[in-house]
Amino acid sequence: MLNVNWDCWPDPDPYEFTMSGTDTPTIGAEMGRHKARQCAWCEELKSSKELKLSLHLEDGKIYFCCETCLQAYKRSYLKGTCPICDKVVKNPETLEVEGGVKRLCSRDCLAMYQRRVEEKNEGKDKEGRPHKPRGRHPTPVNMYSQGNFSWGEYLRETGAVAAPQHCFKQAVYPPPNEFKVGMKLEARDPRNLSSTCVATVIGMQGPRLRLRLDGSDDKNDFWRLVDSNDLKPIGTCEQQGGLLQPPLGFRMNASSWPMFLLRTLNGAEMAPARIFQKEPPCPKSNVFEVGMKLEAVDRKNPQLICPATIGAVDGKRIHVTFDGWLGAFDYWCDYDNRDIFPVGWCALSGHNLQPPGNKVSAGMRRPIPPPPPPSRDKDAMAASTSSSEGKRKRKSSSLFQGDSDAASDTSSVQDKPPSPNVTVVEPDTSTPRTLSMCVYTNYGCDTGPYLNPRKLVDVPSQFGPALPSHVMREVTQGCIDCAIQQRVVFGLIKQGQSPGRVVVSATVGGQTQSCTLPSCETASAVLRYLEQLCERLECCENLFSSTPMQGPCSKCTRRDDPEVSDSSSRNATKRRWSADSGDTHHPPKAPRMQRRVTTEAASSTTTVVGADYRSFENTSRGDRDPGDWSLEEVLHYIRHADPALAQYAELFRKQEIDGKALLLLNSDMMMKYMGLKLGPALKLCHIIDKLKTGKT
Repeated sequence: MLNVNWDCWPDPDPYEFTMSGTDTPTIGAEMGRHKARQCAWCEELKSSKELKLSLHLEDGKIYFCCETCLQAYKRSYLKGTCPICDKVVKNPETLEVEGGVKRLCSRDCLAMYQRRVEEKNEGKDKEGRPHKPRGRHPTPVNMYSQGNFSWGEYLRETGAVAAPQHCFKQAVYPPPNEFKVGMKLEARDPRNLSSTCVATVIGMQGPRLRLRLDGSDDKNDFWRLVDSNDLKPIGTCEQQGGLLQPPLGFRMNASSWPMFLLRTLNGAEMAPARIFQKEPPCPKSNVFEVGMKLEAVDRKNPQLICPATIGAVDGKRIHVTFDGWLGAFDYWCDYDNRDIFPVGWCALSGHNLQPPGNKVSAGMRRPIPPPPPPSRDKDAMAASTSSSEGKRKRKSSSLFQGDSDAASDTSSVQDKPPSPNVTVVEPDTSTPRTLSMCVYTNYGCDTGPYLNPRKLVDVPSQFGPALPSHVMREVTQGCIDCAIQQRVVFGLIKQGQSPGRVVVSATVGGQTQSCTLPSCETASAVLRYLEQLCERLECCENLFSSTPMQGPCSKCTRRDDPEVSDSSSRNATKRRWSADSGDTHHPPKAPRMQRRVTTEAASSTTTVVGADYRSFENTSRGDRDPGDWSLEEVLHYIRHADPALAQYAELFRKQEIDGKALLLLNSDMMMKYMGLKLGPALKLCHIIDKLKTGKT
């Protein structure tokens, strides 16, 4: 139980957060200049002037709108908190255990607690003595858990074959994702497919969107591909003679829906029609075969995509079994389901791929167990409505290299016997491979006079793995999008001599203009083009590089020295890319930018902070109190502390979090008011705790 100071007083705290995004409806003019908060008990949105009562907890203050809410919170708090999420138990779910009754806050926490008890009991024999772990318990060594997973090696080790592309209802090349967090669109309610609702983009991974229906809570979030037919621009339903409906489980009175809808859409950013993609055609028939490998969404953790195998085929349905896990997570689905992907899809799309579970190393070649009979009732709904995250302790993996091992090695996997251990092998050139490359954005580098560093945070940290021409276009378009004046940057771009397929566009004088880029078919040609682009933009030559920067950029440091700067300008024509890096069919095998999927708290809190973070902490802070940091210093610190957190820098800017506000943050605040998931919130808390330790 946390120590609580039950004394109440009017709120004097000047460091309030301006709530934005999907967690807060639009605030009316009656709130004036007062910033919005939620009552900790009734969760109604109030201005800070109305939230006059507050309580001090160990991890910060919480606020109440009236004495009734305060007393109700006290009564529930004294009864105890949920042992899973540590929230105050309002409407308890009870479970009888040895020695008493457990009170939990929700059915999700109850189910998670039951699973933990079952896992704990699995580790003991009949006499209560621990025995060797089995099932989903981690084995001492998992050769795929350290970010070294490769489809090519995995297929050779298992002697399996990847399912061909034409089996799937997926585009040959993953569609581009031009959506932004906070955009509004129309989507079908996954729990009531006859209703069209307003949804907000609250997260993205590659071409996948995490959506929340306006008027619903975060327990019903769902994922859709950007080329899904379930997604339409705002106004489509009205044009077709329909009406937007409140989501199933609308938290307010149904009669208030029209005003809620008006308030929600007023001033919101609507997703433009041009960024919606056409859904790919459906395969003519089910040509899957038992034993084929694929990538599939974990329905119990829908933010994860994992290696899987076809366990059975029954007419138009297939049984998806996850490699290395017991059957609790397997499922039946139609062969044209959008939650299954060909081998290598995650690498092409930039989506994280989870490694196989721990059982795969012990039983790679064991026969696939017979699946349960297919359940045909409401299968599609089960896929989309599973929103409980973190139910399985999978470790997140870094984005693996962009070589299309899967597509190239399927013809020769039968010819090689499995080796006892997975090792890094030389590329197999016996069959043609898809050309691919990666380019990384180094946010700490000098952006020069033409690019806006604030907009640069919206540029992806990694482009690819993808075709060289695609990477070239995305990097160039990113420079245009983050320009101070698009007209100037657009004029600095080198144009091709003949019409081509690689086109970029810019808004000049209120009109959209486009130009064709030079033809670059190899990685080396693209790298030379980017070198020339950086020279024209007068930015650091390492701003876009073939490898991610580790620590401060030496080029930017030398720019501050007039003598070095003068000498470097004379030698600007020298190539910074290695001569042998581009003509190969693979991107350089360099350290990769880690993009971790938030899963369990255990996997998030064990993240090791890199050397670049420690060097930044020692050199940039100096003797300054972190509480005196400006907004820009906070953003700079977060980007250097962990490159995976750079994507949240713009969120901190919107919330205007300076040094003092940063030190007041805790995981509950970041999850509730900023919309962060548990993993990133715990990472940030770990970084903030290190700041506080250094401060004291």
